[in-house]
Amino acid sequence: MFKHILVPTDGSQIAEQAAARAIDLAHSVGAGITAVHVSPQFHVFTYRSAMLEETRGEHERDAEVHATGYLDRVRRAAVERGVSCDVVRTVGDNVAHSIMQVAMERGCDLIVMGSHGRHGLGGMLLGSQTQRVLGESAIPVLVCRGSGTS
Repeated sequence: MFKHILVPTDGSQIAEQAAARAIDLAHSVGAGITAVHVSPQFHVFTYRSAMLEETRGEHERDAEVHATGYLDRVRRAAVERGVSCDVVRTVGDNVAHSIMQVAMERGCDLIVMGSHGRHGLGGMLLGSQTQRVLGESAIPVLVCRGSGTS
């Protein structure tokens, strides 16, 4: 069965629900988990207006604080269930690629991710990191569908 599960998190309710399911699965099969958060790179030219006002240092500090909070929540939940948990924070603009890279580097044999479950035009316009990982991953991906609230 599975021995090492990768759990990407962006701090959303759906990601936390997926992490809880991954922890339950890991507990039941005696696996460990690695939680990963991919922070966006700083760009001078950006679609995020708030980023225009930030300096590189402010952006990096803010991203680190958020990542630490997200990853600590997953780690605490895993420890409470007796599941070993490593955490990884990485920086990149291609979130799906970064997730798959961490999975390969860490020797993970399953990725557990949340999904909003959007379909049709909404799913196409918003894009989905989960869909990208599903389409490109060489290892199995378990998708936990969220309730649609964040």
